[in-house]
Amino acid sequence: MSAVALKQQAEQFAAAGQFDSALDALSRAMALDPGDADIPVQSSYVASLMGRYRDAREFALQASALKPRSLDVATEMISRLRAFNLEKELRAALRTLPPPSRLDIRTLLQVGAQLSYFNLQDEAMKYLDEARRADPAFPPTLLARAQVLMYMGRFDEARKDLAVVEKRAPQIPKTYWLYSRMGKATSSLNHVATIRSLLRNDALRVDDRVSLAYALHTELDDLGDHAGAAEALDLALRTKRASLKYDASITCGIVDGLIRLDWDAMSNGSLVDGPTPIFIVGPHRSGTTLLEHLLDSSPDLLGIGEIYDFTSQMRYATDHHCRGPIDATLISRTGNVDFDAVGRGYMASVAWRLNGEKFFTDKLPTNFFNVGFILKALPNAKILHLVRDPMEVGFSNLRESFGDVNQHTYDQREMAAYLKDYQRLMAFWHEKFPGRILDVPYVELTRDPAAMMEKVTAYVGMEMTDAMRAGKGSNRAVATASAVQVREGVKAREVPKWMPYSEYLAPMRHALVESGLYQSS
Repeated sequence: MSAVALKQQAEQFAAAGQFDSALDALSRAMALDPGDADIPVQSSYVASLMGRYRDAREFALQASALKPRSLDVATEMISRLRAFNLEKELRAALRTLPPPSRLDIRTLLQVGAQLSYFNLQDEAMKYLDEARRADPAFPPTLLARAQVLMYMGRFDEARKDLAVVEKRAPQIPKTYWLYSRMGKATSSLNHVATIRSLLRNDALRVDDRVSLAYALHTELDDLGDHAGAAEALDLALRTKRASLKYDASITCGIVDGLIRLDWDAMSNGSLVDGPTPIFIVGPHRSGTTLLEHLLDSSPDLLGIGEIYDFTSQMRYATDHHCRGPIDATLISRTGNVDFDAVGRGYMASVAWRLNGEKFFTDKLPTNFFNVGFILKALPNAKILHLVRDPMEVGFSNLRESFGDVNQHTYDQREMAAYLKDYQRLMAFWHEKFPGRILDVPYVELTRDPAAMMEKVTAYVGMEMTDAMRAGKGSNRAVATASAVQVREGVKAREVPKWMPYSEYLAPMRHALVESGLYQSS
């Protein structure tokens, strides 16, 4: 049987869930055609489906050592390398591609997306600019470009791209979702009528209906129509939640599993040389981006943003490709983890980003699940924990579209249950690792940034800057839901954003009161 036939056979096996047979067929194909990069790429996908993280990663590395025979294989290989945070190999793979001017638009968009994921927005823009030159009015290009421009703070340029899309293809939902994230709607400039018209289409895909409903909620909120905004938000939440199979007990079980671990029996890392890693944790929308933005004004610190490098090290150490930052299987395999290797692997994985800085921030909010592992692996790590009013956090999460991740954010009571588990876990970390975590109250950070940043920099061991005192940060790209807000500077609200929606948010408020996280007024 030829290598091509064996690859086809492997695909059939994989589709039927016969992963061992699929890997065997791919192994025989590789013996016949050892120069075909597509074979280890497909082997990597199959190994991931089997939960074999190390093998999947090794297959991706094998593929990177070969020259892809087509652009399709090259882009799949790049996607695999990105999945394992293999930046050095990904950059090498990019060098095997023709120059951007000779790439087709589809490849340019795929490469741009992978670079943007690494928060390399300037490099992503080079590919997206080339795609726009090839077709100045192609909607997918302009939408991708507008999103990266938003991350970079170039809002006027982003709106110009969206205006072209709106004129050429006014029925695309993502256009209005992006519009709603860049500047407030006004009575003279809004898209409410268009969005409502599009929502009347019964044939809309679920995610398109959700995007439009979120956009409508945001614009109506801007216009002060809180009743209409609540109705639109409810449509978004109900529509998305109906498409998911989320089980809140899984998060509860993860927290229980972490608390039950024998932390004293685990090994400790010894790495103390090199830059100081600062992990900024807390629920999404708790102010983590703002804190990193302020710290990044220091020339001694690099704000990396949201990266999965620590989770990648834990996946490798446990040989398990979990979904998200952690799961029960990963926890069950931590007893024999070499945390010194985890710490060294993590520092090596971020080294390419640094240019002599003494400190760097890793701002993946959900690393609050990993606090114990981080402190075991990295003795010199600093943990900054954002603490914010649970009603504010809950409402801010509910009104933010996270796609298929953060599935707890599409139901008010599930949101409250998640916050209860988060609070329970953070209380445990404080008890288990006293003095290793600094709580940073969001209200203090916004009302008196100078005083709060004095405490933060003293804890971290770095000098405070004038920009921090003034509540100003850097001009770096921000690839999070806070891309726009963080550039507006520090703002303290006298009236919480959720207050006009108090009646609508009663289910979440009651659940928070029941769990002891919120005082009934």
